[in-house]
Amino acid sequence: MRADKVVCRELGCGNAIAASRGPLVEDGRGGAILLGCSGDESTIRECDIIGGGPGDCNGEYYHHVICSESVQLVEGAGLCSGRLEVKSSQSWASVCEADFDQQDAEVVCGELGCGAPAALQGGLYGEGEGQTWDKEFQCKGNESLLLDCHTSDRKNNTCLPSNAVGLTCSEPDDVRLVGGGSRCAGGLERYDQGEWRTVGANDGNKEAVAAVVCRQLGCGSTVSVLPGNTTEWIRVDCSGSEPSLRKCGTLYSNYYIGLGFTVICSDLLVQPDIFLTDSMGGVSRGQQGPEVFRGYSFTITCSTQPQYPGGSFLLTFTGSKITQTQPAVNHSAAFLFPAADDSHQGNYSCVYDNYVFSHTFSSESELLTLTVTASPLPAFIIRHVVVLLILLTAITTFYLCYKTTRRQKRVNRVSSMDLYVDANAMEMVSLSSRAEAGPGEERAAQGTE
Repeated sequence: MRADKVVCRELGCGNAIAASRGPLVEDGRGGAILLGCSGDESTIRECDIIGGGPGDCNGEYYHHVICSESVQLVEGAGLCSGRLEVKSSQSWASVCEADFDQQDAEVVCGELGCGAPAALQGGLYGEGEGQTWDKEFQCKGNESLLLDCHTSDRKNNTCLPSNAVGLTCSEPDDVRLVGGGSRCAGGLERYDQGEWRTVGANDGNKEAVAAVVCRQLGCGSTVSVLPGNTTEWIRVDCSGSEPSLRKCGTLYSNYYIGLGFTVICSDLLVQPDIFLTDSMGGVSRGQQGPEVFRGYSFTITCSTQPQYPGGSFLLTFTGSKITQTQPAVNHSAAFLFPAADDSHQGNYSCVYDNYVFSHTFSSESELLTLTVTASPLPAFIIRHVVVLLILLTAITTFYLCYKTTRRQKRVNRVSSMDLYVDANAMEMVSLSSRAEAGPGEERAAQGTE
């Protein structure tokens, strides 16, 4: 990519955004081999070159470079940072900060093959030189090229050189380790020409390549480099001090059998989790973290993601030299403490150990700060008394309702019996009157009825 940068600059074609290989053109022209460029050369002729005559490439492939053509970042630390310039009428113009926003930056970073915008600020990479872009960009954020965006007339006619847009895009995540059960272990691949390709290196250079990869992925240092049997599409050559694999020399080829390799980095295991649990209500959340009441039991649990089977957890405690170790069962372990006292107050951490790839790896959790406090006994009693009062009130209410309902039923039953007795008495009185009356009176009474 250093040579690509020189080529694009020499041709006035912006930044180098991609490189590929193409078949040798059989037209009698000779080829040259670039041994190296620093990236600061004005022309490609200033780089170290071998050859230039017919047959010098010996059947190799030509190197193809893709430039951004109309957009470039200059004066930056790498390919994805610098002062923004846009090509206008065969010359480069700076862009004013007022005419550029976050959505415009997303388009530029994508066009240059970089990651998402990380910083956008006027004057971040020096003052603008020459002419200034005379339009305001109105990108939606999904355009492929900055010049595909709509533009409008500038609202401000003045733009100071110190307000030239400075843009920093994140580096693309174009390197990965696969097949090792962790993002920090596995076969080395690089995203190139729209696909992931296996990366190889000469035996004497694999350690340097591995050091660059572990550092780029944030995986610590190299633990070991194992041979691989995969097909290699890209061969790299690193010194070991490069910030990313893109800064290493790259050689494209048809394929080489058995030159791929596996990188094992020190930060192989993910960070375990640590948390506090209880079953008696003796744990609360205080201002400084979790609190446990004296005399109550508590449990500290260590767990990790299911990367590799087995392993063990070591529970360390800063308040004492005593440690506890348990095997990892279903990727976790629970440490029970029957009764809390002042000696349990302090910082705890879980250390997960596992033996994989013929090495022992460790990963430590964050600290868990535990405070032991006096048991809130009065509050405990009040809480239980309130519960008992509520229960007693409910029982009393139910009993009174039941008693009232039963009394009402009894009253209704007595009233019914009284009516029945009164009716019978009246009937008896009527029969008695009829018996005492004579026949004529009885007939008169019946006629009246």
